[in-house]
Amino acid sequence: MGQAGQNPRGARNLTVNRKATHDYHVLERLEAGIELLGTEVKVVRNGEAGLTGAYAKAANDGVYLHQVSIPPYAFGNRFNHDTLRTRRLLLHRGEVRRLRAQQEQKGLALIPLRLYLTPRGLVKVELAVCRGKRQPDKRETIRRREADRDASRDMARHWRA
Repeated sequence: MGQAGQNPRGARNLTVNRKATHDYHVLERLEAGIELLGTEVKVVRNGEAGLTGAYAKAANDGVYLHQVSIPPYAFGNRFNHDTLRTRRLLLHRGEVRRLRAQQEQKGLALIPLRLYLTPRGLVKVELAVCRGKRQPDKRETIRRREADRDASRDMARHWRA
């Protein structure tokens, strides 16, 4: 990775849904554009958006993002946007059809993982097709993460000595 908050392709993370990987098994990831108003873009670029509790739903004409918290722009006026309004995702028709079919399967959900800024300055959403984790799965994930952390700590201690 290059600078902090960047992925290898040069996109800059604006906000990340860290709870999503704890609560869901990610089966598939895809990139989608998001339809934002002018003041929303300014707030998102400042990194003030929140994805906790957000989800996407596929409808007949498109995929919509629900419960994304984008607070009003501080220097906005009476034309400021609604904080929790539903926002349309920009996807190809075939992708919408495929996501609708996957969403109709029992237990699959569309969860936004992160909002990021492309090198061209566009705000994008990384959307994931997920299956919910049960409590034992969550415990196993935590156990595995702690074991990996202990192993890397032991390796670092071994090479320092």
